[in-house]
Amino acid sequence: MSQLMIKNLHVEVEGKEILKGIDLTVADHEIHALMGPNGNGKSTLLAAIMGHPKYTVTQGTIELDGRNVLEMSVDERSRAGLFLAMQYPQEVPGVTNSDFLRAAMNARRENPISLFAFIKEMEKTIQDLQMKPDLAHRFLNEGFSGGEKKRNEIVQMKMLKPSLAMLDEIDSGLDVDALKIVADAVNQMQQETGLGLVVVSHYERFYQLLKPTHAHVLINGRIVMEGDETLVQKIDQDGYDWLYQQLDLQPVKEEVKLTFTLGSCAASARGRKHD
Repeated sequence: MSQLMIKNLHVEVEGKEILKGIDLTVADHEIHALMGPNGNGKSTLLAAIMGHPKYTVTQGTIELDGRNVLEMSVDERSRAGLFLAMQYPQEVPGVTNSDFLRAAMNARRENPISLFAFIKEMEKTIQDLQMKPDLAHRFLNEGFSGGEKKRNEIVQMKMLKPSLAMLDEIDSGLDVDALKIVADAVNQMQQETGLGLVVVSHYERFYQLLKPTHAHVLINGRIVMEGDETLVQKIDQDGYDWLYQQLDLQPVKEEVKLTFTLGSCAASARGRKHD
């Protein structure tokens, strides 16, 4: 059984504390909806788990299957089974999708995957995501539409087969058809492998397709309420105002934005400490 355990996590960026004591446990077969108004720390939490160098953990622990994640470099976190589908996937000119993914897969294996097996698996995954057949030969995300970039993140997730994946607004920029394609691919992998998921989205439609087992509302760097799918539905219907009033909370300014991206977490498996 795979399990990510976060205890009393405090994270700051450029001297400003963003996360102020997060406790969260995610096991395989679970889907956790991570909600909250913009600027309250959702992306910060995912980036800190993955090891973004701009985010400094000042207190608390992150463990994956009993191993100290904070002692791992980004590529070690990826090989340990963590994956982050980026909100803003990075373009990598000159590197094809196939070269990128095969290198990332081989970094996780004792014996390199054969070219035949790799091509067969990639072709099937591209078909599952209903992307253009030439995807393997295109430079990573270069010239991709917003929706293509998001679907390509899911291609990478399915090929790398992590034990726990974090989806940071992977649904933004997707039309209705693409949203269902992505959700179906995520659900299929979750059912086949028991993948644990943390999903950040502002749209109840995406959560309807994924059916979260747990829901968490993050405001001002803290998880202020937890529940199940019914909490997602209430937030969709009533927004967050009732929570501010009920818990006597004050709105905060938007969180510090990333000045550069990790690239895909798959990229870290190529042996670089940080992208």
